[in-house]
Amino acid sequence: MAADTYVVTSKVKKLIKEEGGCNTSAETIDVLSDAVKRLCAKGIESAKADGRKTVMARDIVIDHL
Repeated sequence: MAADTYVVTSKVKKLIKEEGGCNTSAETIDVLSDAVKRLCAKGIESAKADGRKTVMARDIVIDHL
């Protein structure tokens, strides 16, 4: 279970319902929040490696998941 939620639960549930006609478990929100946290951590690491204090789009690589 994620300590903090980094996604908008209502928006995720709406997307899943509208796109796939499916319901969303609370565990799904936790997994997505964990993925966002990991992506941010990798982005921070990449920015710092380049000597920057700003995380940029190029620092967020989906392959990090």
